[in-house]
Amino acid sequence: MPGQVQKHHRIARVLADEIRSGVHSDGSRLPGEHALTQRFGVSRTTLRQALQVLGEQGLISTHAGIGSFITFDGTPLDNRLGWAQALAEQGIELPVEVLRFEEVTDRELARELALETTAFIALDRVRRLADGQGVSLERSRVPAVGELAGLARRGLGGGSLSTALVAAGRVTDSGEGLVSVRGLDAAEAALLNRSPGESFLHLAQVYRAADGSVVEQVTSLLDPVRFQLHVRSGRGGQP
Repeated sequence: MPGQVQKHHRIARVLADEIRSGVHSDGSRLPGEHALTQRFGVSRTTLRQALQVLGEQGLISTHAGIGSFITFDGTPLDNRLGWAQALAEQGIELPVEVLRFEEVTDRELARELALETTAFIALDRVRRLADGQGVSLERSRVPAVGELAGLARRGLGGGSLSTALVAAGRVTDSGEGLVSVRGLDAAEAALLNRSPGESFLHLAQVYRAADGSVVEQVTSLLDPVRFQLHVRSGRGGQP
């Protein structure tokens, strides 16, 4: 894995230099994934890790051809970069309170996702406005396999879960989700400093790698006044 990490960073540096030097002019697209994997002689997973690095540097943005994305007050939130970074890049401060970060056993979720492992990294977070009112409650579950086993014990080291997933080679290729509206129960309302029964968006999503394996399962409660779900269809790519 260290060699792979080094390789995708090397590819990212080459492409970053080309973007900054004008080889890929503003508004033009990078070559497609197939062309880039052939050029650098790497797998699609390694290439997508390199593109992730470019996205984190703000040099490119990636969009699924058909899919959906979440916005906060109109700001798109890219799950591959992590919401905290996406908000910070727009100058939006939305403090995060970590409620839980530990390794858990969840046989029901393992059955639902058809996984052999029942061990998950559990990360529960509340995002709040400056006055302490919660606008989102997010519960992430990541299969604790490979390099991710023991992540909760080691900690994120000041980074994000998204960064830890990429470092472990767990790159999201596709996702699916279900959105509904429901009232907050008493426990959720207390965590969010809201009123029981208040209507929130309920978003359940599963993100998968290129080989179809589960990268992350996320269940979110989102304030519909601040968050919106946008659905997009058509062709897309990297600018």
